Amino acid sequence: MSLEPTHRFDLLVRGGTVVRATGTLRADVAIRDGRIVAVEPGIPASAAVRLVDATDLLVLPGVIDVHTHTRLASDAEPDRFYQDTVAAAFGGTTTMLAFNNPGTGVSEEVRSSLLAGVQEWLARTAGDAAIDVGLSAVITSQQADPCSDLAAIGDLGVASCKCFLVYDFGVSEMQLRGLLRAAAGVGTLLEVHGEDRALLDAGIAAQLAAGETGPRGHARSRPPLCEATGTARAIAIAGEVDAPVYLVHVSSAAAVAEIAGARRRGQRVFGETCPHYLSLDASRYERPAADAMGSVISPPLRSRADQAALWAALASGDLDLVATDHVPDRLAIEKRYAGQPFPEVSNGAPGIETLLSVTYATGVTSGRVGVERLVDMLSTTPARIFGMPSKGAVEIGRDADLVLFDPNAARVIRQADLHHTSDFTPYEGMPVSGAVRDVLVRGEDVIRDGRYVGRRGQGRYVARSLD
Repeated sequence: MSLEPTHRFDLLVRGGTVVRATGTLRADVAIRDGRIVAVEPGIPASAAVRLVDATDLLVLPGVIDVHTHTRLASDAEPDRFYQDTVAAAFGGTTTMLAFNNPGTGVSEEVRSSLLAGVQEWLARTAGDAAIDVGLSAVITSQQADPCSDLAAIGDLGVASCKCFLVYDFGVSEMQLRGLLRAAAGVGTLLEVHGEDRALLDAGIAAQLAAGETGPRGHARSRPPLCEATGTARAIAIAGEVDAPVYLVHVSSAAAVAEIAGARRRGQRVFGETCPHYLSLDASRYERPAADAMGSVISPPLRSRADQAALWAALASGDLDLVATDHVPDRLAIEKRYAGQPFPEVSNGAPGIETLLSVTYATGVTSGRVGVERLVDMLSTTPARIFGMPSKGAVEIGRDADLVLFDPNAARVIRQADLHHTSDFTPYEGMPVSGAVRDVLVRGEDVIRDGRYVGRRGQGRYVARSLD
């Protein structure tokens, strides 16, 4: 494409290294009306209203975090949702998908209806985000007839749903079969928390009976077999009804093997893992109980062998992407430890601000994956799987969701430096290479020179549909 100096662009990002899933190139990026309109070297400075110098920086597509349990705003905490979207922006995330499961602040009045829950979430988050947001609606056993609501929530732009095979609101295998069949019929992707209920219940009982009531008992109650069995059952049922299925927060080599085997058989199976499984391990459960509370997550942290298997699966494509499973619980409140047994401890840990930093440091810097694969699994593939064709790549016609990333920076992750609504980070003290300098959402600054310059309501709701 040849550009004349008389062309006027709103913004020109000059001199950076553009990273795509297919390769890198030194190029300028021209933006007009929130979209990328040119990606090529040597675009004249006179062609743009405003210039941004990206010399020595990587120009990445904005990260898309498809797995967050952000909390809704309340009268007591009116900034809870907004502040986590600000934190996401600081970390280079420009689009996030949230779940509305029990515990995220949904009201009792909507818990019996999938459609009502979606409508409430849309109303309560409208105008409350610093970045673009979407919803993956949670289906529970408490809802009257969720299958009948799938088409209606699809009309509202909700193209993915999640269900759990465990917990008191989880679904049975019979319900899962009906959900998978119905979801496939209307073009909705069903995400599944794949642990086996019977094995989990037995594991919890065994650990409590043995006196292992702390975080170590939590980890031992959910061994890889529990995850692999639940994963295998979800895949098998999806195969029976010829439906795609997406397995969330895959943590073990055994679960990866189930996904990889199904894909070799030609099944449409997707899998994600999370930064904590890629960078932390089960040795944390040997710490004193109060210190280990921040690692009570489900599935639990695994062995270093499992960690290596996850990286290998990401490199080979047996796992598709990385997402945070962000839970902004606080050690002083939701996870406060007073000697209670582990089943009474809130599960989850924050990660919405550290996704890019941790995966770049432990993946790219360590040589486990290239920067192109990092972009693929944090941006391009999430956009493709979850129905966001205008996002996920630095390409002409896409939204100008950009991250200017300094690969040569070095820092240490500290809770004191983060902006999320939790009071701890599981990555405390972790040295990481690379740092976010600027973040743009649809061509507008949200982070500039490491400072927040966005505004509440700058983010938009992303209505999605799947081909």
